[in-house]
Amino acid sequence: MSVQALRKETETMPGARPAAAGGPPPGVAGGPPPHAWTGVDTGVEGREEEFGKSVAVVLKTLKNTKPYPHEINDALIKARLQAMQFAKDHGLMEEYVAHDIKTMTPLTNLMKGLVEKSGQAEIALIGIFDRTACHYQLCLETESGPGMRRWRSPFARVLAATHRIGQFDLTEEWIHENWTRPRLLGYAEAIGVEMRVSHWQPDGWLTAEVD
Repeated sequence: MSVQALRKETETMPGARPAAAGGPPPGVAGGPPPHAWTGVDTGVEGREEEFGKSVAVVLKTLKNTKPYPHEINDALIKARLQAMQFAKDHGLMEEYVAHDIKTMTPLTNLMKGLVEKSGQAEIALIGIFDRTACHYQLCLETESGPGMRRWRSPFARVLAATHRIGQFDLTEEWIHENWTRPRLLGYAEAIGVEMRVSHWQPDGWLTAEVD
């Protein structure tokens, strides 16, 4: 599959169909057949109940403003911080990173095959950042460009709240240098691409690049 095809699959709504080019509505002389679909699928057709439950959870989460305003990734952030704190306290961070990279082997092997077939290193970025909920459910702000993904570290809000009560002693810089960056470089090595991942930046925006 080409990079263009992968990107189209990533960025286009599931089931998107061309909209009508104008003219009479369905069922009218000169228009499309009755009940013809002329819009764009949302991807939740037939899953309305599931969609409603999901929206309810989002609203309930955003309404939770005590002791701090919660974001929709709050529980995921805390689960990740808890695991990293354990690894740090027991001197197991390198092993934790290696374990994560190992568990991703089925997916990195798949991406490696696509890269080898197409010669396009961009596939690594698409696979790691665009097509996996592991990234976009954790990092709520990501920017994309050819050969580049840029995202804001998602941990600041929860760390500020948990530092006040002594729950975690991690910092965003420590997390990036000891968890995020080594993992991304490990994924890239497994996929067989050269990836440059920025060191920690004071504004919290990090970058991964391939040629």
